[in-house]
Amino acid sequence: MKISSLDFEHEGYIPEKFTCDGEDISPSLIIEDIPEGAKRLALIVEDPDAPAGVWIHWIVFNIHITDVIEEGEIPGTQGFNDFRKLEYGGPCPPSGTHRYFFKLYALDTKLDLEEGCRKKDLVKAMEGHILAEAELIGLYQRE
Repeated sequence: MKISSLDFEHEGYIPEKFTCDGEDISPSLIIEDIPEGAKRLALIVEDPDAPAGVWIHWIVFNIHITDVIEEGEIPGTQGFNDFRKLEYGGPCPPSGTHRYFFKLYALDTKLDLEEGCRKKDLVKAMEGHILAEAELIGLYQRE
């Protein structure tokens, strides 16, 4: 399985539009080679370079099988990010260049989770149901 974006290249810079300095909307995502038998997708966007440790920017699960997630789209059920919101929170590093990992999972089932769950709840619910994983890394540094 592969994940890419029309808005930035793997390990390239994320345009300001998709950050706290811009419109703060999610970028478009292209999904390829989803395995047969996949019933749903899940997405976790996180920054491992945050001063307090890994910072969760977006959690979305029970995404119907698709090959495109449009810019600004809410494709599934959202969990709470570390901004304490049920939405995409774009890159907003306090200093330096940070990496943003868009981690996509193909699952063999629809997850029995409520809106507002946390990353740990999603990770636990996905155990034993992951058919494939893909990752896209974007960079951002504030001026």
